[in-house]
Amino acid sequence: MHRGKLTVVGAGPGDVDLITLKGVKVLQSADVVLYDALVSPELLEYAPTDEKIFVGKRKGCYSYQQEQINDLIVERATQGLQVVRLKGGDPFVFGRGAEEMEHAAKYGVEVAVVPGISSCVSVPASQNIPVTKRGATESFWVITGTTKEHKLSNDVTLAAKSNATVIILMGMSKLEEIMGLFKDEGKENIPVAIIQNGTTENEKIGIGTVASIENKAREQQLSNPAIIVIGEVVNHRQIILDIQNEYQH
Repeated sequence: MHRGKLTVVGAGPGDVDLITLKGVKVLQSADVVLYDALVSPELLEYAPTDEKIFVGKRKGCYSYQQEQINDLIVERATQGLQVVRLKGGDPFVFGRGAEEMEHAAKYGVEVAVVPGISSCVSVPASQNIPVTKRGATESFWVITGTTKEHKLSNDVTLAAKSNATVIILMGMSKLEEIMGLFKDEGKENIPVAIIQNGTTENEKIGIGTVASIENKAREQQLSNPAIIVIGEVVNHRQIILDIQNEYQH
């Protein structure tokens, strides 16, 4: 009997060219693809199968509950099918890929993962913002803006006390609260970038400081999906722009 398998694949941050070669090869051998909201529809063209099921979440609307997704994976894999679970970014960075693999493995399904380029480093990079830079930062934190209980992670409070670059995913609804924690640490002047729809043609960016970024976000109507980057490294973008402008003149 042909044995089914679950392969969890990271689709990268949004730009279709930023999926890995291995990710493309796995899609080409898929019998079933279950894909999320932040996955570009163009990537689905790599999969020859007709069974492509949208299981993503959009603004609190769930096409499938997590339990239903888990059941679907097990059902198709135990029929001997090659199931590809396609997720935005990297599936092991706030992507629930580990949970889905664990569930499938309990039913005897063979599981594998193809890492993806995480938005937490690639989206800032696409705007010439390095998450680490010698002389500016020695580490970076990647924190979810919303926990399972829909609260802000306590780690943001700890991160605000450090000199690290702080990258917050899914945090736009908590922007005021996040900036409040940095203000409490006397960091009103620390640079902040908000990048919406990173690496795609709809990309938007707002640059400010801890004190000014909320107004900038309102002015530019920035909203999810967006990444918040807090730290001196944000200034690198302007340094590059200034150097490029000098050469052009």
